Amino acid sequence: MIYYIADMHFGHENVIRFDNRPFADTEEMDKCMISYWNSRVTNNDTVYILGDIFWGNEKLSIKIINQLKGHKILIKGNHDRVSRQLQQHYDEIMDYAEISDNKHFVVLSHYPIIFYKNQHRGAIMLYGHVHNTKEWDMIEKWKQEQLNADIPCKLINVGCMMSYMNYMPRTLDEILRATDCKN
Repeated sequence: MIYYIADMHFGHENVIRFDNRPFADTEEMDKCMISYWNSRVTNNDTVYILGDIFWGNEKLSIKIINQLKGHKILIKGNHDRVSRQLQQHYDEIMDYAEISDNKHFVVLSHYPIIFYKNQHRGAIMLYGHVHNTKEWDMIEKWKQEQLNADIPCKLINVGCMMSYMNYMPRTLDEILRATDCKN
């Protein structure tokens, strides 16, 4: 199974307030997100992490990543500082990726790309970075303007704080159903 998620920010106290996350502190947030992840992901699954998985020291990051099941592929975000010690815990690390998932062409980037490869051929663009902020509202507005102009736009925020993500990795089918992006 293939899963996706972005902007987990393990260990980041301010992100709780910033995203209005339902956690009292980072200890609770980290524990819950590890539990949610492992309730879905098996060691045979692959999880594409679309950036900003950690915030904090390397020791905490390694402790957390060692608890997360599955093959982890990091699409680097603006807060990802990947030391040599942390690198060995990922199957791959890249800035951008294009993959096939269940016959869908999927573009993966931490940053939203308004006009993306194969957009007119049914491609799906998954991203993070903008959380649930006014920047996300702007992306949604531009997306709607494209749709109103008959330009296909399957641009989807997979930030963990989005209601359809609920702080856990999701499959592409789950994401498409939850966001009303028809196949």
